[in-house]
Amino acid sequence: MTTDAPFGRAASEPGDDGASKGWRNARGEAALSDVYRSVAVPRFGSPWRKLFAFVGPGYLVAVGYMDPGNWATSIAGGSKFGYTLLAVALISNIMAMVLQSLCARLAIASGRDLAQACRDAYPKPVAVVLWFLAEIAIVATDIAEVIGTAIGLQLLFGIPLTVGVLITAVDVFVILYLQRLGFRYLEAAVIALLAVIAVCFAAQIALASPAWNEVLKGFVPTPQIVTNPEMLYLALGILGATVMPHNLYLHSAIVQTRDFGRSAPEKRQALTFATIDSTVALFFALLINASILILAAAAFNGTGRTEVAELGEAHSLLAPLLGAAIAPALFGIALLCCGLNSTVTATLAGQAVMEGFLQIRMPAWVRRLVTRLVAIVPAALVTIWYGESGTAQLLILTQVVLSLQLSFAVIPLVMFTASRAKMGELVAPPWLVAAAGLIAAIIVVLNVKLLVDFVAG
Repeated sequence: MTTDAPFGRAASEPGDDGASKGWRNARGEAALSDVYRSVAVPRFGSPWRKLFAFVGPGYLVAVGYMDPGNWATSIAGGSKFGYTLLAVALISNIMAMVLQSLCARLAIASGRDLAQACRDAYPKPVAVVLWFLAEIAIVATDIAEVIGTAIGLQLLFGIPLTVGVLITAVDVFVILYLQRLGFRYLEAAVIALLAVIAVCFAAQIALASPAWNEVLKGFVPTPQIVTNPEMLYLALGILGATVMPHNLYLHSAIVQTRDFGRSAPEKRQALTFATIDSTVALFFALLINASILILAAAAFNGTGRTEVAELGEAHSLLAPLLGAAIAPALFGIALLCCGLNSTVTATLAGQAVMEGFLQIRMPAWVRRLVTRLVAIVPAALVTIWYGESGTAQLLILTQVVLSLQLSFAVIPLVMFTASRAKMGELVAPPWLVAAAGLIAAIIVVLNVKLLVDFVAG
């Protein structure tokens, strides 16, 4: 293991240009350096060929928008409040599209991921605090993935939850194997699992036969979402499960796996293609998120079962409620695929955060095993002590924790991309800065209200 001085000045790599003048520290070695600029981008040929070269990072990011923690909040929200919280899923996804486009802009313009940018822009004490908060978000994310994968293994194969939690450590070596083959192989595996998830939910929605007029009404926001503390808690859980802090760090790191040019026109084109990739992928994620909530609303709320929140309970109820024996199997397969996909992105995000903030380099298998163990220990303790009911509550809590951490990632991101000194010619236009600033303000206000309601309760 090699360690550079944490938060210290590191030599800038060749090609560090214009925007570097706005930073306190010179840009150091990129996070995820083993895959940095490892995917070739054609310099010539049709725009479609170039666009295809950028397809991939958006789908790794989209995985985080449909992870097992999102399932818990969406199932709880759909069973209790029907289709009402579909509006939250839609608004959260629009927020995500804006913020992820800023991540791509930050990476392409400055050559820094969000963790590196925080390290290079702020004094050491501030950067340390932001790193600590980012690590809390990573742990909360990883706990959700570990529990979701373990529940999927239990539902499909009858493996006890505690054993399933321990098995999830093995996926570290699967990730390493795929990454050794090439980053595109890792992306292809993730996209293939996403396709399986989509097919499973399409079949379940067809079996559930939701009231489509009510579904459409659910996408229209209602004041009750804010005024009802219980609904707000679940709404913030959905927000935290949709716009996730680790995705902001992850996206700004993996965009740099593309070997795009360093000239201003090449960077602008790279930004366009990266934004298209993430926007299309997040629209796909919205369809999956909405499907989870619609399924819960149609199968549970529509039949009077308004307190379903546990993934295991949802799985066992689907067959009698939908009248098809295959429904629980489809649910379990989709959940397992989500869990496996999410562990890939969570471990990559954990590596990007540690390397970006601390400049600590260690073997990839060590970093990922440490990340997994940090999540496995609390997840195993909860499953041993409380069983499935405890894991359901822990899943929802992790998503609220993520929501509370969002401000500390979103506000720096908006500030960096609004600074011409840091971004150069690719500084975000005023309308985009205004939209992102509004999103940041909404997140802060909702989180303050959540804390006030929690203390008052």
